Amino acid sequence: MEVEQLPDQVREFAAYLRNLLARLDQDAGWCGIFWQRDPDGMRVCLTGAEVPPWDVVEALLQDLGVGGGSREAEAEAEAVRARALHRASLTAFDARAGGRELLGDRLDVMLREQRYAAGRQVELAQLLHTPATREQAEAMRLDLAWARDDHERATARCAELHRRIADLDRRPPPPPVPVPQLHPQPAPPEPPERSEPSKGRKRRPRGSARFAGMPAEAAPADAPLPAALAVQGPLRDVAANPRGARFAGAAEAETTAPPAPQHLDSEARAAIAACAGTLLRLRAEGRGGEAHGVLVEAAHWPAARFPLLAAELGRAGLGADWATLLWETASLPADLLVAAADALAAAGRTTDAQQILRQGVARPATEIGASVLRLTGEGRHRETRALLDAYVRVRTPEEAARSVRDDPGRLVPLLAEAARGVSDERYWDVVHALRVAGFHA
Repeated sequence: MEVEQLPDQVREFAAYLRNLLARLDQDAGWCGIFWQRDPDGMRVCLTGAEVPPWDVVEALLQDLGVGGGSREAEAEAEAVRARALHRASLTAFDARAGGRELLGDRLDVMLREQRYAAGRQVELAQLLHTPATREQAEAMRLDLAWARDDHERATARCAELHRRIADLDRRPPPPPVPVPQLHPQPAPPEPPERSEPSKGRKRRPRGSARFAGMPAEAAPADAPLPAALAVQGPLRDVAANPRGARFAGAAEAETTAPPAPQHLDSEARAAIAACAGTLLRLRAEGRGGEAHGVLVEAAHWPAARFPLLAAELGRAGLGADWATLLWETASLPADLLVAAADALAAAGRTTDAQQILRQGVARPATEIGASVLRLTGEGRHRETRALLDAYVRVRTPEEAARSVRDDPGRLVPLLAEAARGVSDERYWDVVHALRVAGFHA
């Protein structure tokens, strides 16, 4: 899209961003790092062809405040204006044709980046305990700091993308434009007032955690790392009240209820207490990277431990760590994800159970389809229903339709049944999207 075609709000923010960078040392601080790691991403943001994630703008404002005193006060004042311009720019940018699909694609990218960075932190934290020279240990600590920054940025961007998607979903759809037809043809029955979605959308390129949707370059190993930025907490988006024989907080009972809470043995309770104690010690010592590694490992524990672990972390004042653990749990394989949600729901933590299911189904459509096929092949029908119920609630009908491509014969009926359990409207939306994609419900 040419700059002249951009919405006014996007052009205004791009001009503001150019003015902000003109006041910074281009080779120092975060500004220098962004130019090193993704010069193409910086350029397209300065032209207005893309809107940078807020964490990038926040980092540039941090550069503006370096030196303290009046510069810090200037940066704080700028942050208020920058935030308002950034939000207006995102709103206009997302409202363009194909904006919802683009956001879904970028969320897929960010979730993968988040999982990769989390795994990298665990790997490096373990390597730090192996014999190494002083130089090697310093290099690993620097790599760990970068991995932690990558994870924090990916987490913040997942939250930002969730909010943007939720904002779009809350907006009323534009009224359909009547198109005269010279030779109308009979069509299959559809719910009233349907409009055909555009078939000419093109998927946008995916990219890295630097600038979501744009290619990244590796950071130099000796690049300085400024202080970490504050990370926004995970989004708890508002979902419609469940209806039908569904999972986690449903208004009506399921035909096959979730498993009852499991009793923990003394070994499991000791492990949970030790985990909370270790996290308290690491946080007190400022060893955030290692603390996150502990959380990643805990996300792979047996699901029955999760409710007690949540209670222990809450008592220890580690609520932020519990939120991080929920994010990590959302990236588990589908069967483990549903098991964790089961355990939390059975213990009365319905909000947490719904949250990880909503976050967990933000993965690519083909991955959802493969998970459903595997679960049904193992005879795990309740878990299949739970996964698909969350999926059709969170993702658009068009995204849901893409999940059936690997085996339409088996997946289309399951998807349609899940959509019907949500609402009649969602059922017809999904059926319509399936027909447009060439599948018959």
